[in-house]
Amino acid sequence: MDFMAFFMVPLWTLMLRLGSVRGSFVVDVTQSSYQAEENHNITLEWTFTTKPDTSISALKILCSLNNDLTLYYLRDGVEFSEVQDKKFSGRVQSDKDALREGRIRLQLSRLRTEDSGLYLCEVDTGYGSGYNSCRLTVSDAKFAKTSTTTLLLFPTPDPEDMTQRHGRSWVPVVIVVITVPLVLALAGFAAYFSPRLAET
Repeated sequence: MDFMAFFMVPLWTLMLRLGSVRGSFVVDVTQSSYQAEENHNITLEWTFTTKPDTSISALKILCSLNNDLTLYYLRDGVEFSEVQDKKFSGRVQSDKDALREGRIRLQLSRLRTEDSGLYLCEVDTGYGSGYNSCRLTVSDAKFAKTSTTTLLLFPTPDPEDMTQRHGRSWVPVVIVVITVPLVLALAGFAAYFSPRLAET
């Protein structure tokens, strides 16, 4: 089973890429992956091929999470919020002006960790259709804060600073270690030879 799953993931990705291009009509993503923290906002964006006479009323757009939970649904230029999954209720805003330019911009607010996953948008303009996906990863804000605090409490030392500080602290020690035995040796030498010199 694990062997088959290994090949299924690339195959699924390839199918998405092939499905995003049909003739001269293309659905693309501005970013293939997004990263954000919990409780923050993020804007997911797709682009699609347009024509000069493109009308919003002719568009059909369905965006979902993991090909299961409906995030956004537009049909004949009308947004149907009642089709939207309740977990996204009140958290999704679209830019209808951007649709005229061939851009789908969906702002997802108050992010949750369970918002992580693959976001797929299907587009039908009447003169072409296709789909594409991007991945969103939402990290736990508490975990991120804890990691940042740990870094502040235990900062990575600067090698140059360590060299300078260690250089200053070890120089006097080295001098003392060399000087003290030398002085003692000279004192012993003087004590040994002084009486002999006096007798002479």
